[in-house]
Amino acid sequence: MARDLVTCALALILPIPAFAAPGPKDSDKPLSPATPAQRDTSANHLKQIGLAMHNYHDTYGHLPANILAKGGKAGLSWRVAILPFIEENALYNQFKLDQPWDSEHNLKLAEQLPRMYTPVRGKAEKGETFYQMFAGKSTMLGPDGKGIPLAAVTDGLSNTFMVVEGGKPVTWTKPDDLPYDGKYLPKLGGMFDGEFHALFGDGAVRRIPKGMDSDVLKYLIDRADGQVVNVEESIKKAQGKE
Repeated sequence: MARDLVTCALALILPIPAFAAPGPKDSDKPLSPATPAQRDTSANHLKQIGLAMHNYHDTYGHLPANILAKGGKAGLSWRVAILPFIEENALYNQFKLDQPWDSEHNLKLAEQLPRMYTPVRGKAEKGETFYQMFAGKSTMLGPDGKGIPLAAVTDGLSNTFMVVEGGKPVTWTKPDDLPYDGKYLPKLGGMFDGEFHALFGDGAVRRIPKGMDSDVLKYLIDRADGQVVNVEESIKKAQGKE
């Protein structure tokens, strides 16, 4: 009896072991500061994508568009269409172009993310990329299955966005881009804080501050609105250097 009383007393005195609180998920952890090397790598990816776009145009007479599957349904992304032009012929030949991106066959290939589309920073799942085009009536991404010729970029190639770092990653094989209706701007810059890299139609890549005037961004998205932008001055103004 005495022993039982001692045991009960100790149980009241000794602390009950606490369970460790679960740590934050990787997706909840803040990103480490961006490095110059990461910025340079992303800019180089975009330059190579731009070169591929122009080589595609030289070959077919128009820019790539999203590939249509059987029955006119959305199939595969323009990112798949330019694979032969970024030294990914072997991967391109594995796709069934008449099937959608999420068919049993093509979905397996989504895990094989090409180096050129790999995020250098930001929170993305396996097979996702931040590199996207704007999808709208007067953007450089034509309707599915119908790429536009560069001659249709009447505002000038140096004044029009071709590919940018989107705010959220997408599956690289999916025909999923930044919707633009001429009114509302989609979220941009998911890889770097305060800025995003943009590939222009002439192949130049620039770092665009997220604080740039919304009207200027709209002018740069629309390929035929008649608005010519002084890009460098707009960047400086957004950075508060004027």
